[in-house]
Amino acid sequence: MATSSFDVTSPVDFQEVDNALNQARKEVGQRYDFKGAKAEITLNAAEKTLTLIADDEMKMNALWEILQTRLVRRSVPLKNFTVPDSEPAAGGTVRRIITIQEGIPIEAAREIVKHLKDKKLKKVQAAIQGDQVRVSSPSKDDLQEAIRALREHDFGVALHFGNYR
Repeated sequence: MATSSFDVTSPVDFQEVDNALNQARKEVGQRYDFKGAKAEITLNAAEKTLTLIADDEMKMNALWEILQTRLVRRSVPLKNFTVPDSEPAAGGTVRRIITIQEGIPIEAAREIVKHLKDKKLKKVQAAIQGDQVRVSSPSKDDLQEAIRALREHDFGVALHFGNYR
């Protein structure tokens, strides 16, 4: 009997992130509360970081809120962004360096495998493959049950189910 499988991944579309940043920059340029204020948003796709710079903590929070709404509208999962507290920067400004998690971190992958084992689904096996988890079983119904179980639990990253065969 052939086994069926699917992959659990956590992708981030950096083109959509860039589009959201452009929209957020445009909105910041038009907003009255940001007139004459310093507000910068920079994406470093190679290091997978976003850098926000603002005059003070209040403007920083407003800037992050604008960016969040733009990311949500473009279907970018906010769970994949690790937001630290702001830190002082040059010229009396504040900086916030947000890391973008692409792929499933090893701790979350282990938690996914453990969660599926704890559910005691018949013949469902999960294997960690790099930054994704492959779940396989002879029964497609069991795989559907596994997807449902994973959707109900929060692993700290947005899960995407693909490559279903």
